[in-house]
Amino acid sequence: MFPIPNQRSNAMNLNLKTLRGILANLLAGGLAAFSAVTVAFAANPDTNAVAHASPGWLPRAVLYEIFPRNFSAAGDLNAITARLGELQDLGVDTLWLMPIHPLGQKLKKGSLGSPYCVRDFYAINPDYGTTNDFKALIAQAHQRGMKVIMDIVAGHTAWDSVMMEHPEYYTKDSSGNIHPPYPGWTDVAELNYADAGLRRYMIDLLTYWARDFGVDGFRCDTAFTVPVDFWAAARTELLKVNPRIVIITDSGAKPALLSRAFDMDYGGNLFETLHRVLTGEQPASLLQDSWQHTRDQFPADALHLRFTDHHNMPRATARYGLSGALAAQVLMLTLDGVPLFYNGMEVGDATESADPALFEKMPVFWHPGGRPPLRDIYRDLIRLRKEHGAFFNHDVAWISNSSPAEIVSFLRQDATDQYLVLINFSSRRVTAELGLPNIAGFEPVKIAGHADPLDIVLPNFHLNGYDWFIYHRATPK
Repeated sequence: MFPIPNQRSNAMNLNLKTLRGILANLLAGGLAAFSAVTVAFAANPDTNAVAHASPGWLPRAVLYEIFPRNFSAAGDLNAITARLGELQDLGVDTLWLMPIHPLGQKLKKGSLGSPYCVRDFYAINPDYGTTNDFKALIAQAHQRGMKVIMDIVAGHTAWDSVMMEHPEYYTKDSSGNIHPPYPGWTDVAELNYADAGLRRYMIDLLTYWARDFGVDGFRCDTAFTVPVDFWAAARTELLKVNPRIVIITDSGAKPALLSRAFDMDYGGNLFETLHRVLTGEQPASLLQDSWQHTRDQFPADALHLRFTDHHNMPRATARYGLSGALAAQVLMLTLDGVPLFYNGMEVGDATESADPALFEKMPVFWHPGGRPPLRDIYRDLIRLRKEHGAFFNHDVAWISNSSPAEIVSFLRQDATDQYLVLINFSSRRVTAELGLPNIAGFEPVKIAGHADPLDIVLPNFHLNGYDWFIYHRATPK
C-alpha cells in the first residue's frame, strides 16, 4: 500500500517531494501495458520547457481512435468511410487510425499479428484496402471538416520488413545480431537512429503520407524509443508540407518532447491516478494533486491527451463498470487537454482488448444490451465542450468539497461562462458541501439521457454512486 497523508476537507496537503513519490508509485504499480510507455520518463523529467504553439484546431479537437480490423465486421477502410456521418453526428472531429500497413508474419503474435508489427511503411494492408480507398477516406473526412491522423511506428519493424534489405538500419548486439527493443517485444526488431540513411528513410515516408495523401498528423507509437532530435528534424520537414500538421507522442512526463518536437503527449499520470481512484486504492482528491504535479512540471499551455480507454488496455467498461467508465470519461471531457474516445466507447463496448486481443479479430459489438443511452450522453457532452471556450482553455479551478475522498469538484471558465463540474468516483451515495463562497446563479446543464439533479440547493449536494452533474452560470462581472 502507498502512504496516504492526512486528509483535509480541501485537497490533500502534500509537499512536492511526497507527491512525486506517490505518483512514482502509481506509475510503477499501474496497468503494465500503459506503464511501459509512461514510466520511461517519469524518474527524471525535464522541466521548464516551452511547449510548441500547436495549430488552433488541436486544443478544440475530440479524438477518436479506430482499430480498422475491429471497427467493423469487414475490417477495412471502406467500412470506416461508410460511417463517417455517424462519427460526425457524435461530434468527434479527428480520427486516429491505428497502423494501416501490411503486418509482419515472421515471429508474429497471435493468429493475425500486431498492427504495430509493420512490414512496409509505404504500403496499405491489403486486408484494409488500397491506397485509393485510403485517399477516399481522407477526402470524405475532409469534406465533413474532420481530420485524419496516422499511427506511425518509428522505433521498430517486423522481422520480415522490406527494410531488412538494409541491415545497417537496425541495432545489433555484441555478436552482430539484430535484436528487439525489449526482451518481451519478440515480434519486432529495433531500428538504429545512429544511421543517417535510416533517418532519411523515415522522414521521407512521413512526408510521403502528408504530401501525397493529405493526412493531418501522426500519432507516434513508443516515441520515447527514438531520439528527440529525429522528431525535431521530422517536424521541420512536415511543416514545410503542411503548416497545420500535428505530431503526437504516446509518451508522458517528458516536457522536452513537447518543447522540441511534439504538439501533444499522453496525460499518463492522470490516467494512472484515475485508475487507482476508481479501483478504490486512492482517494479522489489525489486527482487534483496529480493534475497539479503535471501542471508544475510542464508549461501551462502544454497539451495532454485525456483518455480512459484505448487499444493497450482492457475496455473501461470491463475495468470500472458502465457507470464508473462514464464518470471517468466525463472527467476527461470537462478537464483541459484533448479528450480521446476509443471505437465502441459510445455504445459501452466490452469486447476483449489489449494483449492478446490486439493480435486477433475481435470486432466491436455495436449493439450491446443493458446500456444507458451513452451515445446521446456523449454527443451532448462533446457539443457542450466544443461550443464553449471555457472547456478548451487551460484554466481549471479546483473547488474544495467536504467529501474529497469520493468527489472531485472544479470550475471551467472564461470571460463569458463558468461551468461547475461535480463527479462522484465512489460506488455509494455521497452528500457534500462545496467550498465556493459565491454560489448564486448556477443552473444545471441538461444532458440528454442523464437525469437532472433533484432536491439540490448548492452549495449542498448529493451524488449517487458514480453520478455527476454540470452546472452553468454567466461569469460574474
